[in-house]
Amino acid sequence: MTYCVAIKLNAGLVFLSDSRTNAGLDHISTFRKMMVYEKRGERFIVLLSAGNLSISQSVREILQTQQLEDENGGPPITIWNAKSMFDATRVLGAAVRHIQERDGKALERAGVDFNCSLVFGGQIAGESPRLFQVYSAGNFIEATAETPYFQIGEAKYGKPVLDRVLTPTTPLNEAAKCALVSMDSTLKSNLSVGLPLDLVVYDTDALACDNIACIDEFNQYFRMVRNTWGDKLRQAFDSIEDPHWDSGDNAASIQPDSSAIRPVKKITNSNVML
Repeated sequence: MTYCVAIKLNAGLVFLSDSRTNAGLDHISTFRKMMVYEKRGERFIVLLSAGNLSISQSVREILQTQQLEDENGGPPITIWNAKSMFDATRVLGAAVRHIQERDGKALERAGVDFNCSLVFGGQIAGESPRLFQVYSAGNFIEATAETPYFQIGEAKYGKPVLDRVLTPTTPLNEAAKCALVSMDSTLKSNLSVGLPLDLVVYDTDALACDNIACIDEFNQYFRMVRNTWGDKLRQAFDSIEDPHWDSGDNAASIQPDSSAIRPVKKITNSNVML
């Protein structure tokens, strides 16, 4: 299993991925889930992958050479000459379908599902940063102001903090902090997600990025985030009043008189038929 999150903001993009893969508790390995493609001053693109490792590695391998026919008669479209992130994502979708056509039947005979989830985002000169999620069939959707982030892999543990914090106007470093808290929540609850982490923070219109970090268990900032988040959560929990079982209009009463719905009835007679 893995966990990757990518965030699209007015200020830029944030990408974060773990690096753990496993085929059982006794076979855990480290493989990076992030690839960075950059032609400084022209394009900056990041790919995150989850799912079957052999499939995602095959997709990544052929992506750099995958081509699409240009409907206008121009040269074949690749991720290196695509004029938009939409077209670059079409190339990625074609790469996914290429691997499915090549290996799908063999995987099916072996009882292996074609399982591949990808997040692909960045900026190409002439347009704003864009972020896409690509599915196993090669189809994809784009992030919007209402849904400014994508998660792949073990997503459920890290989702609540993203929903509570992120908006399109969130500053980049605050979003990076939010992504790290989201990752910490996942690390805490699922042993199949693990360090080290890869983090990229990209500024809009930079068309290049050097804000790239590898975070291991000795990283002082991430250790501070983990400890502080845990302590503050406990403090917030302790600050909430325990429920009161006396009826009434007290805000802490768990059985207010004004409730329109009554509690479940108890069965006290063994002869009663339900």
